[in-house]
This record gives sequence, structure tokens and C-alpha cells, in this order.
Amino acid sequence: MTLTDLVAPTAIVPALKVNGKKQAIQELAARAAELTGQSERAILEILLQREKLGSTAVGNGVAIPHGKLPKLGRLFGLFARLERAIDFEALDSQPVDLVFLLLAPEAAGADHLKALARVARLLRDPEIARKLRESRDADALYAVLAMSPASSSAA
Repeated sequence: MTLTDLVAPTAIVPALKVNGKKQAIQELAARAAELTGQSERAILEILLQREKLGSTAVGNGVAIPHGKLPKLGRLFGLFARLERAIDFEALDSQPVDLVFLLLAPEAAGADHLKALARVARLLRDPEIARKLRESRDADALYAVLAMSPASSSAA
């Protein structure tokens, strides 16, 4: 599985303007609803419930909010580069500027976890993160996500 299996070119937000974690999650839920045809409220509730369990910020300026939706047909990803980093209550206390939203069908099981691990592995790669931070438009961001380095190709 490559990240481009999860993210369509239309699901890339090159410069999302938000002031905080909750606003970021709301904006991403709204975009995800548009692209999946799912209820924005349902997506938002699932993401906020997951954040209550603990921040989905994985460190080094990266957050991976995620959740499962009963009516979703397949795994869905949305990537956003934030215009400026925000506090996402990360364990390493670093502000977050790269956010990958991952939604899965309720019955996804291990696929959901594999996708989550794949996203985390890729975005934790310092070289990939640097390229994502330097990319200014959706096409460039998509190209970086599509380039899977050999070290993380086994998912």
C-alpha cells in the first residue's frame, strides 16, 4: 500500500490557515465530508472522540487524526500542510504543521492499522517531512507523498 492509495490529488491542502487544534480538525472534517460524501458532523465527532483518548500528534510536527466511520466504503486520507504550526498537545511538545487525516470503514480491521503505521513511518522520515514543509502547492505535496523511499516501502 502506498500513500497515494489513500490520498487523491484532490485531498491535499497546501496551506491550511487555522489557529488551533480544534479548528484544524473542524476544517479537515469539512474537507473530508466534501470528498467522501459522509456527514461532516459524524466525521468531526469521531475525530474529537479519538483526540480525547490522547493527542494524535506523533512528534516532529506531525499529527495523524484518525477514526472509523460505519458508512465509509474504503480507507480515505487527506493531507494538509498548515500555514503556521499549531499546538496539537504532542508528547514532544513540538507544534504541528503536517497533518494527515485518516478515515477507515468500521470493518477495516488490520488495514486501518497498517495504513496508520505506513503514514506514521513515512511522515516521521526527516527527509520526507522536510520536503513536505518545503512544497508549496498540492501537486508538489502529492509528488512527495507518492515517492515512497525504499526504507519504508514494506507495509
